[in-house]
Amino acid sequence: MRENLDSKIRRVFGPVAINKKISNNASIARIPRFISEYLISYKCGDKQDTSCISSLSRYIAELYPEPSQRDLFLSKLKEDGQLKLLDEFKVRVDLKNNAYVLEIPSLQIFDAYVNDEIVKKNERIFSGLWGIGLLYYSPDALKSKRSMTPIVLEDFRPFQASYVDLKLFREGRRYFSLEEWRDLLVTSIGLNPEAYSPLQKTLLLFRLVPAIETNVNLLELGPRATGKTSLYRNTVYYARIYAGGTITPARLFFDARLSIPGDLALHDILVFDEISKVKLQNPDELASKLKDYMVDGFFERGALKRAHSTCSLVFIGNIDMEKVQDVGSVLSYLPGFMHDSAFLDRIHGFIPGWELPKIMKSEVSLASGYGLASDYLAEVLHRFRSESAEGVVNEHFELVGNYTIRDEKAVKKLLSGMIKLFFPNYEFDNRELAELASLATDLRNRVARLLTRMSPQEFPEKELGIRVRG
Repeated sequence: MRENLDSKIRRVFGPVAINKKISNNASIARIPRFISEYLISYKCGDKQDTSCISSLSRYIAELYPEPSQRDLFLSKLKEDGQLKLLDEFKVRVDLKNNAYVLEIPSLQIFDAYVNDEIVKKNERIFSGLWGIGLLYYSPDALKSKRSMTPIVLEDFRPFQASYVDLKLFREGRRYFSLEEWRDLLVTSIGLNPEAYSPLQKTLLLFRLVPAIETNVNLLELGPRATGKTSLYRNTVYYARIYAGGTITPARLFFDARLSIPGDLALHDILVFDEISKVKLQNPDELASKLKDYMVDGFFERGALKRAHSTCSLVFIGNIDMEKVQDVGSVLSYLPGFMHDSAFLDRIHGFIPGWELPKIMKSEVSLASGYGLASDYLAEVLHRFRSESAEGVVNEHFELVGNYTIRDEKAVKKLLSGMIKLFFPNYEFDNRELAELASLATDLRNRVARLLTRMSPQEFPEKELGIRVRG
């Protein structure tokens, strides 16, 4: 059965189909999956065998330093005068010195130089862009008045899907049944569909809604090792992950001192990981601005007036299931700023991560068949954000129950994203739609139950429903 599906995937999707078992190879797993798969496709093509992967592993080792190799790579740069490096390069603007400032994370350098032409050709480098760069050591730069590291990025080749074709994704859907397409998507994010029930697979794929739909706010709580964070780190390269720590208004919205936009303006998704450990600097100001933003995507700060972003927000937390007795104990895992019914009401859906199995043995949990290359899928999700399927939702669904405006918006947002993901060609039958609608409504009902527990008088118990018309 799986062999037949693999054959169909390769036939329909050709160069963007990749053997996920190879991309899970431990020797190349230290770089994000969308990068390793790009390199597999670039270096190995259809010849995705052991010898090619071994060669690729050596190639990565030569270009991407382990943390302990930092000084070794810097020594090569100093002695040879130049160095080819694989990294996620990032540029920021220094208006005081009329310069672009380069960050080289693997070398722990945050104040190098970059050729202006590279910045002009690669706008995404402001939010971080993986690729191979040619660095030059330039001691003469020490004579400059600017106290920067005398390293210059002179040449750069970004790693991005050059073959993105939305038409291929749309039209390719018609060759697969709903179950086959669902298995294809689960395999594409690096997991084994046989380890999940049909309902679990759909629940798992709801994690992708913020990547394909604008301004969606999701909460997911669950045990460790269910793949909550790894999905966004390895599959969605337009995401930025906050792994605990303190978040500042400047980092999130706008840095008035440097006059540069914050992460909301630069990414499709912001992931607040380990949410119980996240702290907000100036919590009253930041929580208030976040609440305003979560309504319609608008925000302002200081000199920045009424800016808009389509960035979605995802809040992730680990919970100890043995200690969870009821909804109230789940609430205890949320940080203080989320113990606010107005904030929580702006969350569109609550994914119950405890209903998904843990990712354990690689041969059981990780994908071993063909799926879509991660960089291709990431770009497809990003480009689908420019269209909405809410018109389809309005045409085919009737909301049932005591809906508020926020309930209605939440269910429609979730369904719009899932329709684009599951039926990108907008061809479906009512039975297939009903399955997605039921789960989308359930995710909003879970938010409603949290609100009732938090503030029963303001949010009395209710059960939202949805019917497919016709």
